[in-house]
Amino acid sequence: MAFINSVITGTGVGTPIDVKKNSDFYINTFYDKNQKPIDNDPKVIVAKFEKITGINERRYANEKTESSDLGTTAAREAIKNAGIDPETLDFIIVAQNFGNVKKHTIQTDMIPSLASRIKRNLRIKNPNCVAYDIIFGCPGWVQGMILADMYIRSGHAKKCLVIGTETLSRVLDLYDRDSMIFADGAGATVVEARVEEEHKGIIGHKSCSFTYDEADYLFLGPSNFPESDKRIRYIKMDGRKIYEFSLKEVPVAMKACLDASGHDIREVKKIFIHQANEKMDEAIVKRFYKLYGINDFDMEVMPMNIHELGNSSVATIPTLYHQVLQGEKFGHQVHDGDLIMFASVGAGMNINAFIYRWEDLKK
Repeated sequence: MAFINSVITGTGVGTPIDVKKNSDFYINTFYDKNQKPIDNDPKVIVAKFEKITGINERRYANEKTESSDLGTTAAREAIKNAGIDPETLDFIIVAQNFGNVKKHTIQTDMIPSLASRIKRNLRIKNPNCVAYDIIFGCPGWVQGMILADMYIRSGHAKKCLVIGTETLSRVLDLYDRDSMIFADGAGATVVEARVEEEHKGIIGHKSCSFTYDEADYLFLGPSNFPESDKRIRYIKMDGRKIYEFSLKEVPVAMKACLDASGHDIREVKKIFIHQANEKMDEAIVKRFYKLYGINDFDMEVMPMNIHELGNSSVATIPTLYHQVLQGEKFGHQVHDGDLIMFASVGAGMNINAFIYRWEDLKK
């Protein structure tokens, strides 16, 4: 029996070189959501933040670099690694949430779409290469991969380029402690159709949207600074509600995804989870295993890069995956035949996951 498999054949990243360390926030004056000054010394606030999130530093794009530029860099590397002619791409799917935001403007620019700009930057002439954006919160890249798999399995595509790119530093309220979480970056993958006798590549996925009470857990709102211009809005979140929601719902969705694939949790060798918050990610994975009655497992199943790169939204998972493949995350490798999981949660509130059978394409 032959399977039409959706296989990742190339990966790439667009990681800014400018480093923003936690110590850089010592000069900040922080206010709470009621626009009241927080009495604690900024060093104390930053230390507590680091202990909870695990973030030591993050990357910000320089003044001349936009989200579409980072996405283009990631795309070029992924195309090169895949060894394909970009003119043969059927779809370019770009996950993003704020479009291009020019430095100091706090204004999104989505016309044309980032996918159209990236296709132009890649100098692709083929009009049958369809380029479009998706806005799905932090799980956007995972959702783009799920869409690519659907196109491939339905016979509508043979090659897709899926990109996650964001410059969250452009929409931050520096008077808000939560602003320290976010970062800039891009990650890309080339996904190709392969007819094989074994089911490999993407072998199952699950997506959920919780909007009844949860839609506004992440939103745009005015600065915490009392004398700010109320017409200008920044990214805001209800951290406690997001944490509680994620611990409750994400493990359940991950289990549904794995169960539908017909595989046992003990087969899972790596879990690439959205780099949102170290403590939250660890708690999600622990609850995932607990749903199977497993309380003792090796946390090395979950590689992380949040410590040095922060939360770059749609870019965290493809960037982390690329780093592991390139041997940049010491102690973490994937081997031929390994079963791995990708999972994310974010604004919407959206949750998704997919199961992937990894194949060593170099053998």
